[in-house]
Formats: sequence, structure tokens, C-alpha cells
Amino acid sequence: MKFKSLLAKPFASIIANKVKKEMQRAVEDQESIWQELIKTGRKTEFGRDHKFDQITSYENYKQAVPIRDYEQFRPYIDRIKEGKHNILWKGQPIYFAKTSGTTSGVKYIPISKDSIDHHFNTSRNAVFCNVVEIGDSTAFDGKLIFLSGSPELERVGGIPTGRLSGIANHQIPRYLRTNQLPTYETNCIEDWETKLGKIVEETLRQDMRLISGIPPWMQMYFDQLIEKGGKPVGELFPNFNLLVHGGVNFEPYRAKLMDSIGRKVHTIETYPASEGFFAFQDSQETEGLLLNTNAGIFYEFIPAAEIFDENPTRISLKDVQVGVNYALIVSTNAGLWAYNIGDTVKFLSTSPYRIVVTGRTKHFISAFGEHVIGEEVEHSLMSVAADSGVRITEFTVAPRIQVSGELPYHEWFVEFEQVPENMAAFAGEVDRQLRNKNIYYDDLLTGNILQTLKIRPVRKGGFIDYMKSIGKLGGQNKVPRLSNDRRIADEMEKYLDGR
Repeated sequence: MKFKSLLAKPFASIIANKVKKEMQRAVEDQESIWQELIKTGRKTEFGRDHKFDQITSYENYKQAVPIRDYEQFRPYIDRIKEGKHNILWKGQPIYFAKTSGTTSGVKYIPISKDSIDHHFNTSRNAVFCNVVEIGDSTAFDGKLIFLSGSPELERVGGIPTGRLSGIANHQIPRYLRTNQLPTYETNCIEDWETKLGKIVEETLRQDMRLISGIPPWMQMYFDQLIEKGGKPVGELFPNFNLLVHGGVNFEPYRAKLMDSIGRKVHTIETYPASEGFFAFQDSQETEGLLLNTNAGIFYEFIPAAEIFDENPTRISLKDVQVGVNYALIVSTNAGLWAYNIGDTVKFLSTSPYRIVVTGRTKHFISAFGEHVIGEEVEHSLMSVAADSGVRITEFTVAPRIQVSGELPYHEWFVEFEQVPENMAAFAGEVDRQLRNKNIYYDDLLTGNILQTLKIRPVRKGGFIDYMKSIGKLGGQNKVPRLSNDRRIADEMEKYLDGR
């Protein structure tokens, strides 16, 4: 055991114990955070506009501050970009995290001096909690990599601006800098394929021990490592033992990633976003992600079915129930107020508060009132794939509404490692699983409003080529699993398996 792992071991124990204590006082911490947010918010333009000086309770807050998405926040963001101070939070943001929205175009999410440390510290907490449980801190003796966007930042209204992953690169503490790969120059390469080739060159003969990123782009990295090195990743990196992932549901990628590694490694799931670091896996033994309740974020929850209602039900953490699908609403110490981030979550437990991410509020299919969500399609496809010994590379689903001479249906574009021998039987079982998960979908089939789903096999590499064609290859970009329109589906027609 080397010096860094010796130092990391007691520090990790301190952090893990702190996290355990915070589990027990989550509701109290949320109340304290809310009080602090309101206190600071009173001195801002947003606070004056919404009469924060008259807010004395959460009920007041709900009446004064409606749920907003980015478009409704944009006028305040624009004033920050003009150089104005004390608009959403005290002073100015120290960064803008630049993201692309489905309807808002480019979004600029503020990150403040008060919020920035939580982005890195929560990631650290996730790793340290698992390191303590595993009983092995030697990951810090070798090299680590986070497959991220470019750390080069532009300035928007004088504020450094870039992808969250690029911003995070600037926050890595000095004691980890010597462990970090790739080099800064390589990380700044914008073209993903060129960048990935350089990353493989720089890491192939290194002592890689921790690898982090979004699963589909980790898989591309692994594929090239195997092609260049001629061995499974686990043999190329014999000390590699921690795989940290986030951004999308891991299960559709797990089997192929583990096969590429060639042996078991520990995995750690995280739930970061530009708006805040919301949850993380704190244990290898327990399902779900621990909600990050003491990190400058106040959470609200709306039953997902009500998210587009004029006056939806809004509750705080103390009133959530296990098993209900909620839209996640946040107010933060970066100046977001009752902000709808667009994700849906479900609680697996309330002691402590553990969640799973179930999908996106805008990523669903309800062309006929079925309201099928991401969790349902992922479960249906992956459970059948596991039972059939079939591996899935990527998929997306959309409705096919206008069909000549037959009933409409859900169209599934699926890239397989190997196409099932009996596609009709495979699709039929996926359909049966989906009917079991969603009674509205089942009713539509029973009532002859829809016909059973159809699977369209996508050629190998088809989804990568699609992402390349729209300029979203690599980094933090991901393919939406569900769409209520044909925008993605019509493009995927170009990448079908011609066999």
C-alpha cells in the first residue's frame, strides 16, 4: 500500500461516517437548507420579485414561487449574462454550465461559489463510502480517468462557461492531479473520435485503477482498448477495480461492459447534473441511490402524472412515499428556485431516503393515453434480453401513429450484439412484459386501439453514427430512450440492419 492509499483510508472513514450521520437527519437538514436559501434569496432580484421577505413557511413558498422550467428562468439568466449582480443568487455565478435542451436550445445553468464544492465533494463521498465498505483504498495509488467534455471554457457575459464535466476538471484537487488522465491537451480535443484515440494511446500502458464516465462512451473506450491491446480491459489494467458511472441507466450496458472487462469490478452509480449533484450509490449491498440531502439543495416532489397540471401537488421530503413516481423539483444555492429539472424519481426507502431515476418528464410515449415511461421500457427489454441471453447495445422507442391498413404501434429501434434467432418471439415477450408494467398500454391493446410493439434491428454502430450525425458523439450526451414524436425514429430509419 502506497502513501496516497494510506492517507485515503482514514479520510474515507471520516467521510463515510459523516454521510451515515446525515442519513439520519435528512428532513432536519432540508429544513435548515430551505431557511438559508430564503434568507439569502431575499437580497436578490428574484427574491424581491417574489416577496421573499414575506415568506415564513414552506406553504408560503409554494404560493409565492411557481414551478419553472428553463424558458421561464431565461429572463433572469439573460440579466446575469448582461453583467448584472444579485439576480438569482448573491453576486454573480462563478460558472455557467452549458447544456443542450430538447426545447430550449442551449441552456446556461448557474454554478455559484456556494454550490461548486458540492459537485466535487459528492463524487468524492460516493467513492469513499464504497472504498470503506469494500475495504480497499488502493485505487488512489494508480491512475484514474473521467471520460468528459473539454475543460476549455468560453466566457458568456464575462462568466467562464462550458460543459459540467469540463468545469469539474478544474475542481479536481491537487493531490489527485498526478493520478489524472488523459493529459489536459488531449482532454481539450473537441472531436470525440480523435480524442478517444489519443486517450487510448495515453492510457493503454498505464496503471488504470478507476474509470468513470457515461456507459456508452466507456464502452467505446473499452472497445478501442481491446482492439489496440489485444486483451480484455481487466487484463490490460490488472489493478482496475472501480467503475464509476452516471447519466443513464446502467443496466442496459452492464453485461457488455463487464464482458469487455473480463472479470468483476466494483461499480458506483452517481446522479450528477448541471443543476446539482442529487444522489449517489453509497453501498455495494443496497439497491438505489442515497439522496444528497445536505448539499445546498432543497427538494420538492410532484406526482409525475400531475407535472403538467396548472396546480400540481407539491410536497417536501418528509411527505414522500415509497413507490410513487415523482418529478424532481429543486431550489439551490446557485439560484435555481422551484426548478423542474425534467427527471422523474421513485423512492425505494425513506429511512434512509434512497431513490432510483425512472425517466424524464418529457421522455415518454402517450400518443394514445398510455403514458409509458423509461423505467417500464428498460425493464421490459432488459429482463427479456437477460432471460434470452441476448445483449443490447442501445435502443430508443417512438409511436408509429399513421399506418396504412393496420393498427398503430410502438416502434422499438434496437441495436443488438447478436440479433435474436426468433425476433417475433422476442418482441412478443417484450410486449407482454410492458403490458404487465403499464395497465394503460395493456388496455389499449385489449381494446384494439394499438397492436403489439414492433422491433426494428439497428445495424452495429448505428446509434454511434446517428449521434455523430447530430454532433453529439461522446462527452455527456446520450440517446433519449423514449420520444412522443417521430423526430429521432425517422432519423434512425437510416441506420437499420439491412439483413
